Amino acid sequence: MSVLYLINISYKQIPGYNRGITKKLFKMQMDPVPPQAFGNFFEGDCYIVLYVSSRQSADIHYWVGRTSSQDEQGAAAIYVTQLDEYLGGSPVQYREVQGYESPRFRSYFKNGLIYKKGGVASGFNHVETNAYNVLRLLHVKGRKDVTATEVEVSWSSFNKGDIFLLDIGKAIVQWNGPQSNRREKLKAVLLAQDIRDRERGGRAQIGVVEGGDERSSPELMKFLTTVLGPKPAQLKEATSDDVPDSAQKNSVRLYHVYDNSGNLVIQEVAKQPLTQDLLKSSDCFILDNKGSSVMVWKGKKASKEERQGAMNRALSYIKAKKYPASTTVEVMAEGAESAIFKHLFKSWTDRDQTQGLAKVDDGKFDVMELHARPELAAQYRMVDDASGDVKVWCIENLELAEIDPKTYGQFYGGDCYLVLYSYKRAGQQQYILYMWQGRHATSDEIAASAFQAVNIDNKYNGAPVQVRVVMGKEPRHFLAIFKGKLIIFEGGTGRPGVVNPAKDARLFQVRGTNELNTKATEVVARAASLSSNDVFLLKTDNISYLWYGKGCNGDEREMGKAMSDVLSRHEKRVVMEGQEPAEFWIALGGKGSYASDRRFEREEPLHSPRLFECSNQTGRFKITEVDDFAQCDLDEDDVMLLDTWEELFLWIGNSSYEYETKEALNSARDYLRTHPAGRDPDTPIIFVKQGYEPPTFTGWFNAWDPHKWSVSGGGYRAPGGPLTSPPPNKAYFQDETDFFPRPSSPTRPQSGMSSSSASSLSSSGAGKFFDPELLVNKTPDELPEGVDPTQKEVCVQINYKW
Repeated sequence: MSVLYLINISYKQIPGYNRGITKKLFKMQMDPVPPQAFGNFFEGDCYIVLYVSSRQSADIHYWVGRTSSQDEQGAAAIYVTQLDEYLGGSPVQYREVQGYESPRFRSYFKNGLIYKKGGVASGFNHVETNAYNVLRLLHVKGRKDVTATEVEVSWSSFNKGDIFLLDIGKAIVQWNGPQSNRREKLKAVLLAQDIRDRERGGRAQIGVVEGGDERSSPELMKFLTTVLGPKPAQLKEATSDDVPDSAQKNSVRLYHVYDNSGNLVIQEVAKQPLTQDLLKSSDCFILDNKGSSVMVWKGKKASKEERQGAMNRALSYIKAKKYPASTTVEVMAEGAESAIFKHLFKSWTDRDQTQGLAKVDDGKFDVMELHARPELAAQYRMVDDASGDVKVWCIENLELAEIDPKTYGQFYGGDCYLVLYSYKRAGQQQYILYMWQGRHATSDEIAASAFQAVNIDNKYNGAPVQVRVVMGKEPRHFLAIFKGKLIIFEGGTGRPGVVNPAKDARLFQVRGTNELNTKATEVVARAASLSSNDVFLLKTDNISYLWYGKGCNGDEREMGKAMSDVLSRHEKRVVMEGQEPAEFWIALGGKGSYASDRRFEREEPLHSPRLFECSNQTGRFKITEVDDFAQCDLDEDDVMLLDTWEELFLWIGNSSYEYETKEALNSARDYLRTHPAGRDPDTPIIFVKQGYEPPTFTGWFNAWDPHKWSVSGGGYRAPGGPLTSPPPNKAYFQDETDFFPRPSSPTRPQSGMSSSSASSLSSSGAGKFFDPELLVNKTPDELPEGVDPTQKEVCVQINYKW
């Protein structure tokens, strides 16, 4: 299991002195933070957070409060360096600034961060369980990453768009701004519960008031006005949750930073895309990630002074570049690089790392093993052994036209195809819909393929996983379902009755070692297209040449021979590289140079998967990384992007907005196009809908629960097998008391609250969501039981629509 440690750094009074005299009478001291205070940060202090994962890797964060002193910040940096040295120099160090914390830091505190006033001036006081001498007002912001900041206990602190928690120790009253949304309200309730459980031992009452409808909660409003005074007629307007984008617009750059006679020298080494060989073990380097973050890499052979001064160098660099003081800083040692750092390089190989993915010796997959272990399915990019059913259509006149099964596996660059693959997992029917788009297809045909894919998707109740495949970028499973007979013609069409232009010679490159990974791709019939590492078939009017490069092995030759039987009925002549007859070169337009480098094992570089939340709320594509992700981070209200490097998954939540789903593909393309490592823009993009996740997706998550989103733990299925959406009347929460708890005894109010006030906590019907047809244009008498006629919009179940 993972372990989290927090240490507070603040001034401590030397016994016998009055703190008000001078700072010199105080010493800097570290104090461990008790678990019940995790997530609470005094603005006037600095903190060190040590996170040790289950894999025994460590991360050190030092958090800088908004009003902390320079002395405290300097002490924090020193303590971090000492802790790093004590742990062998392997932890990744992060500098966190209040309000600008990294996703990784926030991931440790799932219910949010609480910024508390005080620190240097007021001293550090631990949060004590069951302590009720509290009076504070927390301003809660954010729908994904929640922060709660202590503000003046006054109505003047309120606004219409946010949520506020009035905490007096024995009671916590949540006031929801009339312009806040359901997600924000839920997050605030979870934060209030977290405060109650950790700081009050579960003994505080929680009440909820809906702003704009305070008359529905008279007892709670009486309580609020007693503390805050009469509520003014008008409150401030809502403020934006978006933090201004302070990132510079330059590219990713790598710098060698060193001291020269006391002067800081910043020497640019390269800019994106970066390669790993630029990093030298004898030096330290700074990677500037477009000004949004600064990363320091410490070579193993760099001097001790350079390694220990890495954080200060980064801060000096930020100052020299005039970047905001809140710029994120990461410091890492060679061999312990973070996943984000590796993703900024075009390729990355860890020391002693096995290149590529593990291979199956006999070329076969144990389908039961893949089903039982989703992590293997994800690693191999194979949902099964490709023995399922296949159906193929071609786009003709913008409509679907079934093609002859005898020609399955033959794809022409002038066409678009839809390939529906059906298979069973755990006795249930599953579907994958591939959209193959030829390089020379028209824009109308490409658009028609997407439109027809939606029609097929609807026919199967939304069950198919949709995979966009660009010609030449076919994923592994796509290759496997054609059993070593996948042929891609450069141009032309496979439509019946259409005669493709005749060619004097056609050259096909055959790559693969078994029927699960082989394809033949047409290339320009010129000598320059040859490669010593592969097998080629040169097809002429009278004879076909099967050319074996010096670097190919026996398995590749066997697959080349099998593919030649599919491609040509002519006489075949085997030609070894270096022994070609003159006729061979004549057919290619003459002998010429080609790729003849020494053969090497070309495998995709290993990269850790990364999960992002996609958003277009600010008018431009924006992604927010979810660090240390798990299944619970897949938000039903959002579109999520999972990057496994070989492909991108777009996970569509059932309650995501239609606009977000329509923009998902453009967002994924933007992500690839702007990736600093120079990613292939034609990387396969796979659409996955909530409830229909294949093992190639779930295998990237630890402890995936297949019943998380099903009905009554098992779900239900429509005729034909696909899992359907939840029934329209299904309660979004199991019971209102999950988030709006009733008092333990209605006749004996707790913590000084009246029984009517306590009972109002869960009487509004909030927490249940219904199909719009049950709510829209209905009189109060026609509404489902428990629905407030004035709050119908918060009870609408937003169903997924493609």
